[in-house]
Amino acid sequence: MTEVDTGYPTSATRKNRKLAMIALSAFFLLIGVIWLLYYLIWGQFEVYTDDAYVNGNLVQIMSQIPGTIIEINTDDTFLVKKGQPLVRLDASDMKILFKRASANLAQTVREVRQSYEYVSQLQATLVLRKADWVKAQLDVKRRTGLLGEKAISREALQHYETALDAAEAQYQYALHHLYAAETLAGHTRLYQHPQVERAKANFRTAYLNLMRTTIIAPVTGYVGKRSAQLGQHVAVNTPMLAIIPLQDVWVDANYKESQLSHLRIGQPVTVTADAYDDVIYHGKVIGLNAGTGAAFSLLPPQNATGNWIKIVQRLPVRIGISVEDIKKHPLQIGLSVHATTNVHDTKGNRLAVIASQKSIYATDVYANQLADADKLIDKILHENSPDMESTWMRYPH
Repeated sequence: MTEVDTGYPTSATRKNRKLAMIALSAFFLLIGVIWLLYYLIWGQFEVYTDDAYVNGNLVQIMSQIPGTIIEINTDDTFLVKKGQPLVRLDASDMKILFKRASANLAQTVREVRQSYEYVSQLQATLVLRKADWVKAQLDVKRRTGLLGEKAISREALQHYETALDAAEAQYQYALHHLYAAETLAGHTRLYQHPQVERAKANFRTAYLNLMRTTIIAPVTGYVGKRSAQLGQHVAVNTPMLAIIPLQDVWVDANYKESQLSHLRIGQPVTVTADAYDDVIYHGKVIGLNAGTGAAFSLLPPQNATGNWIKIVQRLPVRIGISVEDIKKHPLQIGLSVHATTNVHDTKGNRLAVIASQKSIYATDVYANQLADADKLIDKILHENSPDMESTWMRYPH
C-alpha cells in the first residue's frame, strides 16, 4: 500500500524542523554571547565615529615686497624642499636701492672719519690759541710795570691789553668750537657711531628687500592653490601659492557630546581611511577642542528663541597619527577616515593643564640673511676706513 499525502508534516519532518530551530537559536545565542563578551572586554571601552577628516597645515606663501613675477619654479602637486626657490620677482629696483644703500654706508663712514679728524684739528687749534692767550697775558704783565717808569706809553699798554682780550676770545671760540665738534662726533668708536648705525640699518633693509625678490619655501611639502602667474604684479601679502607638509597631518574626529565622558588626552586611537583598503593607522588623542563646531562657525546658532529643538552637538577631537604610518601610506588633507578611541584608561586629563613652553613649528630658512648682510657691512667698513683704530686712538675718549 502507498502512503497517502494528507498535507500535514510527518513526524520526521517535524523533528528535522525542531532540530533546525534549536541549531539556529543556538547559533544566534552563540553570536549574542560572543558579542556580549566582546562588549564586556573591548566594546564598552571603544568610542567610534565616522565623522572624522584628515587635517594639516596650509602654509600660505606671500610676497613681502611689491614686484613683478618673472619666474615660477613649481606648480600644483609638486614636491618642494625647505629653502627651495619658488618664485622670483624682478629685482631691478631693489638692486638700485641696494647700490644706493652701499654707497651711502661708505660715504657715511668717510664723513664720520672726517669728523674725527676735524676734532683732532680743533684740538691742535685750541692748543695754539691757548699759547697765544698765555703769551698775551705775559706781555701785559711785563709791560704793566714799565708804565710807572715811563718806559712805555699808556696807549701802547692799551694795545697789549686789547691783544690779550682778543687772544682770550679766540681761545674761548676755539674751545666751544671743539665742544660742538666733539658732540657731533660723539664719544663712540667709528663703527658704532649713530650715523654709521643708521646707514647700516638702511643697508640691511635694502639687502633684505633684494633677497626677498626670491621667494623660498619655508617648509618641505606639496604645492597647492597656485595663483601666481608670469608677469603678474603682486603687492605685499599677496597669496601666490600654498605648501602642505603632508608629513605632519592629524585627524579631527567630531565626536558627539554624549561620547565625551571618558575621552582623555593620550588615549590610543586606531584610524582607517576610505582611501586605503585594510590599512590601520595608529595614533593618540592630542587634545579636545575648546568649543563645538557650531560655536566656532561664521554664524553661531541662536537658541534663545521661542521655538527650540535640541540638536546633538559634536566636538572636534585632535588625533595625532604615527609618523611611520604616514610615511608608508600618505594621507591628503580632507580625506574621510574612521576613528576608534580606546577609553579604557581614564587617568589622563580631558584638557591640557600645562602650557607649552617650546616652539611647535619653526623654520630656519631666513636665519642667515642678516648674517650675510653683516658680512657685507664689515667689508664696506674696512674698505672705507682701513686705519679706523689709529683714527680712534687720536680721538680722546
